[in-house]
Amino acid sequence: MKIDNPKLEMADVFRRYGEAFRQNNPVSNAQQKVMRHIEICRTAILGGHVENCDNCDFERISYNSCRDRHCPKCQTLVKEKWLNDRKAELLPCGYFHLVFTLPHDLNPIILCNRKACLGILFTAVNQTLQAFAKDPQWRLEGQLGFILVLHTWSQTLMDHFHLHCLVPAGALSFGKHRWIPARKSFLFRVKSLAKEFRKRYLCLLKTAYDKNELIFPGNTAKYESRQELDRLIQSVLKVNWIVYAKKPFAGPEQVLEYLGRYTQRIAISNNRIKSIDNGNIVFTYRDRANNNEFKEMTLPAKEFIRRFLLHVLPEGFMKIRYFGFLSNKNKKQAILVIRKLMDSVIALPEKYKETVVEMLLRLTGEDITCCPECKKGKMRTVKKLESQYWDSS
Repeated sequence: MKIDNPKLEMADVFRRYGEAFRQNNPVSNAQQKVMRHIEICRTAILGGHVENCDNCDFERISYNSCRDRHCPKCQTLVKEKWLNDRKAELLPCGYFHLVFTLPHDLNPIILCNRKACLGILFTAVNQTLQAFAKDPQWRLEGQLGFILVLHTWSQTLMDHFHLHCLVPAGALSFGKHRWIPARKSFLFRVKSLAKEFRKRYLCLLKTAYDKNELIFPGNTAKYESRQELDRLIQSVLKVNWIVYAKKPFAGPEQVLEYLGRYTQRIAISNNRIKSIDNGNIVFTYRDRANNNEFKEMTLPAKEFIRRFLLHVLPEGFMKIRYFGFLSNKNKKQAILVIRKLMDSVIALPEKYKETVVEMLLRLTGEDITCCPECKKGKMRTVKKLESQYWDSS
């Protein structure tokens, strides 16, 4: 039977084909948990509450969300709260957006060692940027502050490991007595960044290998031999690694727009799933090689689920991290110092102090407490529905 409507969800895919996939394919505990969470999100299994209108006695049931960071339905409020918190950290200057990408030849090792290899990715990018900020040839000679956001996917859900980097256009001097503005057009030369990034990542990868922090199961078993790993490293040393610099942001408002698009994004949103038909999933994607033209792709359910699960992160792994003067231990004091040093008259967006109801009203223009039946009364919780879900982990 074909399902073809604008309300399709990742949950529909898992409910139809998830059990067969689990029975016939290796699935980690983390992946099993994500599948289960998405399947039961906003259903009676997770419990909820009964609401009653105080004017017309209309009644409705609202079920709880799973709050899993991989769930397409649970990101909007998380994104808005995170975005609101970042307003207190904005600086009245331009911002640069860089993207650091790992070569696909390393993907088999990364997929077996996500925590180690992706952690190395953050470290290598941090080391690279701070080294360039110290180098006199780039005319900064100070400390950068930046946010790194991990993405693991391509538009067709394949494994494509890269970090988005948001950098205020300047550095704080090491004595913290001067703000040093960057050039308006670019921060550092991307080809030079790419070479340094490649060198530092591979050095850290070899160190992790020497400390026995990497495993090589299945088709990666050959890399247990240091000779084979060295061959792989030599091969990726010969290719150009990609560091991409997007056009600099003009100011804080553009930065917030960017953050809203990139930070809480997951591998695929529900609105990209167009149909489920006889074991096949049709979804849309942007063709990067053809001016970002929207196209459709059809995959067997098994392959579609396999690709989605490639992007389940290790439990507790932080996909958004802060460095330099924006690190968690430095930013509160550093931002006050930098704003004072800049002495700018640019008005920064204000942080909202609002409830979930107020946030949804601002975002959607809809008051979720208003009765949908009579349009006059207020919906009040009259009964709690207990959750039937038990997490064995």
